[in-house]
This record gives sequence, C-alpha cells and structure tokens, in this order.
Amino acid sequence: MRVVLQPRTLVSVLRQLMIVIGVFTVVTGSFSLGATRAATDEPSNADSKSPHVLVKTKFGEMEIVLFPDLAPKHVESFLKLAKSGFYNGTIFHRIIPGFMIQGGDPLTKDPTNRSRYGTGGPGYNLPAEFNRVAHEKGILSAARTADPNSAGSQFFIMVDKAPHLDGQYTVFGEIVKGLEVADTIVNQPRDMKDNPLDRIELTIEVLQ
Repeated sequence: MRVVLQPRTLVSVLRQLMIVIGVFTVVTGSFSLGATRAATDEPSNADSKSPHVLVKTKFGEMEIVLFPDLAPKHVESFLKLAKSGFYNGTIFHRIIPGFMIQGGDPLTKDPTNRSRYGTGGPGYNLPAEFNRVAHEKGILSAARTADPNSAGSQFFIMVDKAPHLDGQYTVFGEIVKGLEVADTIVNQPRDMKDNPLDRIELTIEVLQ
C-alpha cells in the first residue's frame, strides 16, 4: 500500500529535514574550524591557566596573557622581573605610530640616561624562542639586537601588523584588555629618535 503524505505532514517532514541539515552543517563547520586551529601553534587566550600581567600607565591599564607554551624562557624571565619590581618606574622609551611601542629598559628609570635609552637589560640574555604567531596588533614580543639570542628585559607591543618580524622575534604574549591604551601611547608627541617628549612610566603587576 502506498502512503500518500498529506500537505501538513509533508511540511512537517520538510521542516525536520531542514533542521537535521542545519545541525549537520554547524557541527561539521565547527569541526573544520577546530582542526584548522589545532594545525597551528596559535595560543588559546581563553586558557585560564596562562599567566596574566597588568601593565599600568598614566593613560590606563593593559592586561596581557603570556604564552609559556610557546616561549617558556621568555615568560619565566618576564614574570621573575615583574615580580621583583624590575619594570616599575621604567618607561615606554620608543614609540612609532603604525608599528609598536617599546619598553623594559632599566636605564630609563633615570631621565639623565636619555641618550642611552634602549641599551639596558637585566644582565643576561635569553635564547631565541621563535614561533609562528604573527606580529599583529596587541602582540607582545621581545626586543633584541642583531643577535637572535640577545633578548633581555626589553619588550615591544604591536599597534599594527608587521609581517617582516614574523619568525624573527620571540612572541610571548598578547593584550586581552586595554588595547586602546597602546594606541594612546603610540600617538604621544615624540622626538626625532622616537622617544616620547614626556615620560610614560609603567609598572607591571602579576595577576596569576
């Protein structure tokens, strides 16, 4: 015996079929996205176990999540220096619109050292820990000289993309709150050497 579907029954079946197709599309789409992320070494900012620090300035605060899985030695050093108060009273001594803001030099605690800004460090160097994280807005990376293994305490925060730095400098964190503070800092008046005309002091507090 043939079963003839009534109009209302046919509509009901079609609706159920559309729901099944929609769920399948969402599930397979999510699976594909997850597989793509898993294929890279991009860190997960949602990881509550990752250490966070708070960079405080007169223009506001920037919360940064660190990436110990990608750059363990850089993160360990950064946290050690932050906890000891090493960074407190230093300044962002180099600001370049469309590029980045740089800080972490202990010599900047003394305004009379202005000619030497950018040359100070913690007294030791860190081996390069290059990874595949792109240098995009909000990224925290380690400053260094021409020697890849010369990073120390100095760091820079990106305010725009800089693909020429990818794989050449060690990315070890990213701003998760307060990105607008970096934008404010980078737009302050500066001299011909990209030094801010007014001091932009910072302190760093370890949150977890």
